[in-house]
Amino acid sequence: MPRYAKRTDNNQADIVSQLRSIPGITVETDHDDILVGHKGITYWVELKNPNVVKKSGELQANALRNSQKRIKEKWSGQYLVAWSVKQILEEIGVRVKG
Repeated sequence: MPRYAKRTDNNQADIVSQLRSIPGITVETDHDDILVGHKGITYWVELKNPNVVKKSGELQANALRNSQKRIKEKWSGQYLVAWSVKQILEEIGVRVKG
């Protein structure tokens, strides 16, 4: 079966670039959405554009595909839906200044 290029959120390249610039953090793409490595632990991060976030900080109802909703609800491991580097750094335990 042919594999098609998946759609990425337009903030992904910037987030990946910022994360890769931090010593001790590695990032792999094309793994729905990114895998972030830090101190021997792998973090699964689903990136979303900030425009799918309500003013309250919650995602809009249609922001996640059904498959992503199932993962968020049923996955027993770590899984983060994020739209900023700050959220990812907080999840992996890297102190964020400011």
